[in-house]
Amino acid sequence: MKKLLLAGTALAALASGAQAADLGVRRVEVPQAIIAVPAFTWTGFYVGAHIGWAGARSNYTDPSLTAFSSGLSTSGVFGGVQAGYNWQINQFVLGVEGDLSLASNSKTVFADPAGAFAGDARRSSTPFLGSLRLRAGYAFDRALIYATGGLGVATFNDRYSSIAVPALNIASNSTRVGYAVGGGVEYAFTPNWTAKLEYLYYGFGDRSNVFVTGDRVSQNIHTVKLGVNYLFNTGGVPLSARY
Repeated sequence: MKKLLLAGTALAALASGAQAADLGVRRVEVPQAIIAVPAFTWTGFYVGAHIGWAGARSNYTDPSLTAFSSGLSTSGVFGGVQAGYNWQINQFVLGVEGDLSLASNSKTVFADPAGAFAGDARRSSTPFLGSLRLRAGYAFDRALIYATGGLGVATFNDRYSSIAVPALNIASNSTRVGYAVGGGVEYAFTPNWTAKLEYLYYGFGDRSNVFVTGDRVSQNIHTVKLGVNYLFNTGGVPLSARY
């Protein structure tokens, strides 16, 4: 009897093994490789160029009445280069930028022909502009809105000419450091090329003893410019803050 039971068990085992072999190995689908396109990032070093319009205002006051007092506004085209670096954390972009520009601002104003300083003339020009600023903005993917502020620098060339008093033919050339504040919008039209529209206000306060003792000149500049930048980034995703 035991022999019959052992033989039956062996036959059952052989039959189930053969059936499992007939089923074969189960096929598992291998998922197709997913190609992830990196999100645009503003992080990286950039260089570029710009062109724009500058309007300067120079108010001159002479309390001694040796020369005439006047307000003088100049405007002209300026252009130059810029460079900077951006750090993007989530949607926030922080950066630093420096720029240098040559400007064509120049104007001459004459005294009232019927006044005491008839024939006298004052000329003012602003041939150079520059700034070193921080930038802080919010990125909407490839669009960036930002505010900026820092140091501003400009060269002012002033000349006073007097027909009645030749000794008052005086020139004053100075490079002044003040502040520059403003804002702008920038858009990346390719992964590496961006274009921007930016407004800056330069303030330089007052300076005295320009032409004669006790005189004062206050100067400020408004600029609007268009610029293009080349961004040297790796195309990676923006940095994420950890909480």
